[in-house]
Amino acid sequence: MVWTAHSTHAFRPGKLAPRADGPSEHPAALTSPRTNPADRDVYSIGRLNREVRMLLEHGMPAVWVEGEISNFSRPASGHWYFTLKDREGQVRCAMFRGRNALLRFSPADGQRVIVRGRVTLYEARGDYQLLVEHLEDSGIGALRREYEQLKARLEAEGLFDPARKRQLPAVPSCIGIVTSPTGAAVRDILNILGRRFSAASVVIYPTAVQGRDAVPQILAALSLAAARAECDVLIVARGGGSIEDLWAFNDEGVARALRALPMPVVTGIGHEIDFTIADFVADLRAPTPSGAAELVVPDGASWRAGFARLANRLLVTIRRQLRDDSEYLVAVRRRLALAHPGQRLRQHEQRLDELEQRLTSRMQLLLAEHRHALQRLSARLAQASPALELRRLGQRHALLDARLRRSLPTTLEGLHQRFFVAARTLDAVSPLATLQRGFAIATRSRDGVLLRDSAMIEEGETLDLRLGRGALQAKVTVKSSVKTPGVNEP
Repeated sequence: MVWTAHSTHAFRPGKLAPRADGPSEHPAALTSPRTNPADRDVYSIGRLNREVRMLLEHGMPAVWVEGEISNFSRPASGHWYFTLKDREGQVRCAMFRGRNALLRFSPADGQRVIVRGRVTLYEARGDYQLLVEHLEDSGIGALRREYEQLKARLEAEGLFDPARKRQLPAVPSCIGIVTSPTGAAVRDILNILGRRFSAASVVIYPTAVQGRDAVPQILAALSLAAARAECDVLIVARGGGSIEDLWAFNDEGVARALRALPMPVVTGIGHEIDFTIADFVADLRAPTPSGAAELVVPDGASWRAGFARLANRLLVTIRRQLRDDSEYLVAVRRRLALAHPGQRLRQHEQRLDELEQRLTSRMQLLLAEHRHALQRLSARLAQASPALELRRLGQRHALLDARLRRSLPTTLEGLHQRFFVAARTLDAVSPLATLQRGFAIATRSRDGVLLRDSAMIEEGETLDLRLGRGALQAKVTVKSSVKTPGVNEP
């Protein structure tokens, strides 16, 4: 049985430990005939088990224990109870449902496991036991411990130091692949390399990637790649698998051989969640073999598109430059022609003639403008004469007087007609005219509500009647309902 403590906490004494400043409370002292019975601290069984449990739980840290499972039971509560044993002894164990639900496998009798738990005491029976918090298969656990120990040691040596990582070449001319020549990984890598950058040559260093012969063959392939030094970058890859399948890439010799290679190394081992020692030593890790192929070469399609864009820009630039140079040559020739003395004399003569024509035209234009201005002023003076204005106003007054005399009788006659029509219309719709024809308006005396139906008033109530002339008050003695044709009929 293996015990591994995670801390160095000392055993803390409880009430059963002897005190340095008083009489001993050791059980042997309690049974001494010389002890006063009144001073004895007599424990019950429950109290004794409870304090022993507290001593065990608080005095010992969590421990890792390796052993073989026996007497495994799983009651309806979901808790697990079993015994962990080896050649030297055995210990009872309990793993509660909240903990065992996190496991991805179900243990069985005879299975060798590694557990982590806390030492305690089951008070009801006084049995010493281990409360298990974590459980794993001993085989995988041993590999995991070996993996973690090697990783810590190589990291302490600086094999994982980021400062020692080498840059990958931007455009590799030759790519080496260390992998199985029959696996799916090499086909994926070759497919991606051919699709992305077919200009690079590929060298495959065949090797087994799992099993007993994997490590020697991997070391031989790496040694061959280092001796030939024909590749700019090296891919070390294999497909996914269990931790045992990938274990060849957790070998210390393989890790040191990868670090000693003269070219940068890219690993694509397993799936995205798989990490090996080779991944930490490599200059760059890819999540899959296909990802490693994408990392070591540029995308040829994007390069071709970039070259096409650059060629187009170059062509446009050359055409623009030729056009600018041609325009500059034409401008220089024009300037040279203009700078000739004879040309300049001809230009000055032409300029003189042009100025003379402009002067003559300007003088004639000014004379014409002054003549027109004088004529306009004379016309305005004639139009502004008081006699003309008085004559115009007299004519307008006579015209308005005549129009007024003609329209006044017609307007008065129209207004009279409208008045008579409005009076007749008002009489026709007035309730007073209806009352004059013998009708009356009836309202309830108590609230003045207009009565339209005999149901709106009760016998014995009074009502007010308004006639064509005057008003009167009446009392209802008898009422009846008369159906008027055409009223309230559906």
